[in-house]
Amino acid sequence: MKYRQLGSTELSVSEVSFGTWAIGGSWGKKNDSESLRALDRAMEAGVNFFDTADVYGDGHSEQLLAKATIGKQDSIHIATKFCRAGDIHDPSIYSEASVRAYCEQSLKRLERERIDLYQIHCPPIAILRDGSVFEVLDKLRAEGKIREYGVSVETVEEGLLCLQYPGVKALQVIYNLFRQKPEQELFPQAHARGVGILVRLPLASGLLTGKFSETAKFDADDHRTYNRNGESFNVGETFAGLPFEKGVSLSRSLHWIAEGRGNMTRASLRWILDNPNITCVIPGFKNTAQVEDNLGALEVPSFTDAERQRIEQFYKREVHEHIRGAY
Repeated sequence: MKYRQLGSTELSVSEVSFGTWAIGGSWGKKNDSESLRALDRAMEAGVNFFDTADVYGDGHSEQLLAKATIGKQDSIHIATKFCRAGDIHDPSIYSEASVRAYCEQSLKRLERERIDLYQIHCPPIAILRDGSVFEVLDKLRAEGKIREYGVSVETVEEGLLCLQYPGVKALQVIYNLFRQKPEQELFPQAHARGVGILVRLPLASGLLTGKFSETAKFDADDHRTYNRNGESFNVGETFAGLPFEKGVSLSRSLHWIAEGRGNMTRASLRWILDNPNITCVIPGFKNTAQVEDNLGALEVPSFTDAERQRIEQFYKREVHEHIRGAY
């Protein structure tokens, strides 16, 4: 395992880390015993960083992480998020009393005394412009409740706005072969300001595994069913904002990236890790096989300049115009 510094913080995190949305809920059937085995396998391989949120299974993923990391609180870092358990447009959600309550609830579920990275969970841009929530987070950090804080954002504009606040040490963004916009302006500016970048949805909700056909079906409680067109939250969180059938077709055009790299999953993650401005990727998982496959990205060859140019041109010509939602 290789590790990268999270911006200007003292946190050093595994370049392949993991997100726990899928084992919490909203990704169809799950099995807690298998989830715990997968978490153990990841840690055995050197993974020392996991991302979660208080709304993943209504706190269930935080509780699973507590079980998996008993006795490892000092060596396994956890990032969690807050605000989406309430009305994200209500300013009172970001008040000191509210944020403290969210923080204490997460600490209790995680069975920890401090959260390594506490993130605002995709708030409206008006909240970011107001900025008072960052003053609350500064207080929590000073008290030792949180080690660092950051923001999970939906758009480049939101990310650039967050960089104006010196306490923000990490941005969590959607970035993958189908979603390349952040690399143009946001990533260089974040790097210059010592802000780490966590990449969520690196496989575009599974499109970039190359395993789907246009007729693929998902469980009713899977967001790939109920949020396919942005019915419940930002459409970009599902299939990178692409219409599913178009995404499947586009993924076929990228099958060539797997040549010499095992499969599309490993190649897609490798492409992200080749960007020096990235701190880590946080793919999801449900079982040990998926953990192993994602970790395989560490062993495959990087992309050549010619390959990266080919991918960039493909994105501009074939992908960009089909992305829906603000990004």
